[in-house]
Amino acid sequence: MYTTELQKSAKIENLEDPELLEAFEARVAADEFIEPKDWMPEAYRRTLTRQVSQHAHSEIVGMLPEGNWITRAPSLRRKAILLAKVQDEAGHGLYLYCAAETLGTSREQMIEALHSGKAKYSTIFNYPTLTWADIGAIGWLVDGAAIMNQVPLQRTSYGPYARAMVRICKEESFHQRQGYEIMIAMANGTPDQKRMAQDALDRWWWPSLMMFGPPDENSPNTAQSMRWRIKRETNDEL
Repeated sequence: MYTTELQKSAKIENLEDPELLEAFEARVAADEFIEPKDWMPEAYRRTLTRQVSQHAHSEIVGMLPEGNWITRAPSLRRKAILLAKVQDEAGHGLYLYCAAETLGTSREQMIEALHSGKAKYSTIFNYPTLTWADIGAIGWLVDGAAIMNQVPLQRTSYGPYARAMVRICKEESFHQRQGYEIMIAMANGTPDQKRMAQDALDRWWWPSLMMFGPPDENSPNTAQSMRWRIKRETNDEL
């Protein structure tokens, strides 16, 4: 009889020291940071590895639709700004992969999970960027939704993840401003530019809202992540 990964995990958790578990829960409830060398339940480690690696994958995959527009940006200034933004996203992925590695999973394992389809990333980056206005809508709406999701993570219970988010959130605020500035310029432009801006807004609005995740009643991980202070606000609140 084969033992499933779920059965293995359950056996490990059943063997965990109740006193260690109680002390861990007390520290989390007191809003203390959990650090890599601290004892933690295996379920907590798995949940964080899944979330942080998925976050890292999203930063890297998110470079692709914007990177495709660097050579087609309408001015040298726009090219330089977009190039800097894409470079920022690469850095965000690096910070997050480093944070995830402290949980005991190598970067090679995380990349393999992404390539094999076992790991997920934000599906919003599968939508095509049809015009330059899409770059503005992504910066304004997608990065705006990311900021709403990520600012509370500066207070997440796992120290390396929380500290990585401090710099990421600062840089994301510039990304959102870049998108807003593009959209304002197009909204004040020619009739064709205005139509282009409105079309991009219409196409990106609902996908941006979906970045907050499913309703809480349909989200299998929200309750546990809230109890462990991995998440600080529910999907519905966000």
